[in-house]
Amino acid sequence: MTTPSSKAQGSGVPAATPDTAPDPAPTPSRRRWLILAVASAAQFLAVLDMIAVNIAFPAIGADFRSASTAELSWVLNAYTIVLAALLVPVGRLADAIGGRRSFLTGIALFGLASVACGAAPGLGTLIAARVVQGVAAAVLVPTSLSLALPAFPPRERATAVGVWTAVSAVAASAGPVAGGLLAALDWRWIFLVNPPVVLLAWVAGLRLLPRTGPVRTGPVRTGPIPGERRRLDPLGTLLVLLGTGALTTACVEAADWGYGAPATLGFLAVGLIAAALAVAHVRRHPDPVVDPALFRTRAFTAATLGLLGYFLAYAASILAATLLFTGAWGWSSARAGLAVTPWPLTVLVVSILSGRIVRALGERTTAVVGGLCFAAGPVWWLLLAGGDGAHYAVEFMPGLVLTGVGAGLYQPVMFSAAGLLPARQLSLGSGVLMMSRQGGSALGVAALVMITGGAARPGLDALRAGWVFTAVTAALAAVAGAALRTGVRVDPGENGGSGTDPLRHH
Repeated sequence: MTTPSSKAQGSGVPAATPDTAPDPAPTPSRRRWLILAVASAAQFLAVLDMIAVNIAFPAIGADFRSASTAELSWVLNAYTIVLAALLVPVGRLADAIGGRRSFLTGIALFGLASVACGAAPGLGTLIAARVVQGVAAAVLVPTSLSLALPAFPPRERATAVGVWTAVSAVAASAGPVAGGLLAALDWRWIFLVNPPVVLLAWVAGLRLLPRTGPVRTGPVRTGPIPGERRRLDPLGTLLVLLGTGALTTACVEAADWGYGAPATLGFLAVGLIAAALAVAHVRRHPDPVVDPALFRTRAFTAATLGLLGYFLAYAASILAATLLFTGAWGWSSARAGLAVTPWPLTVLVVSILSGRIVRALGERTTAVVGGLCFAAGPVWWLLLAGGDGAHYAVEFMPGLVLTGVGAGLYQPVMFSAAGLLPARQLSLGSGVLMMSRQGGSALGVAALVMITGGAARPGLDALRAGWVFTAVTAALAAVAGAALRTGVRVDPGENGGSGTDPLRHH
């Protein structure tokens, strides 16, 4: 007698198990777009605050004149490091206690931390409040995606993530403008404009977001099943926190400390050792903070590696463009910000259309084309960008459009890989993908600073070396996109499966 499992084995497709099978495709809800709007609002706040504060950095320094530049940098770095370090452990916690409860707690904490930042009487208080903001953002970012995805059927998930990505692009493009305008009034307004948006998102989330209960788990060999509470993994959580925190700190601070400085090498060594110990630990623990079963789904593993490579290229490209405009071309910060605008505007348009493109081309082709389009941008600059910026519209802007098209195609497909996972692992899976984003961004900036020698005004030769780096890393991201074929197929009737693979072409 032929069983679903035997058919899967005979076809070369891995049989579905309780640990890897995605949940049945949801019945489309008329509220799904409102749920996406609430989730996107949280993503908007998290991205906007990160970028706007960078623009207001000089104004903050003017208020705290007694502080050194190194001390002031922690207003920026505290948020970035805490966010990167907590994404995975907080994603696991959100799966354990319920995404809705985590989201509402995170958005409320973000609002309170924003008030504390805006009212901070001293630099120490401001940095502490930014740490709390980073904690809140680490809760919001993975849970926002994990709450939105299940509301959409698989064929609409690329569109949903495209909108979610477009919101990030809007926040990224609005950040410099909003930061500059608000800092001109008072830098504290950058934080004080958040609470009204937070209040609206909290009320809407309370009414709209689906109720999700805590995840429970059974015996080790049978995997997570209803009936028994999940076990805690404090050691694994500590190792993940220590590893990601130390590595991110080394990347963020290397330019100031020096790449060969004892502090940089020490943090790097601690991070690598903690990461190695964490990998060994999760392979042995019965219910680890990061379930290795996540990476048995080929598409999810490809998305994790692909996003790491993509954001290496993305962060380095943004910084290289800024250094070119303000350094080699001698433009003002305002003019440089305006010159970059075609990039996020292109991302916005293409992301919104990404669902239709994916349905026409399929996920794998869309991801490969996106990665290659992104790689074509720095190749354009490498071949054509000159030393005076007199022909910006020909020398540089087409490259911005190419990278924008690539970003708008690549990100929605790769972030949609979280939809391959069961509902009980959506927040954790989203956290892993977001950690790839944060880690890739930190490493990309560090790599470009090292390539250009840390110069505030690097020459064209140094920037061309940076463009080679971004083209290569974007091409590697395209290679990862080529691995986006069916990861796990769920046979009808097995484990409640629907026979639908969220990353198949529909």
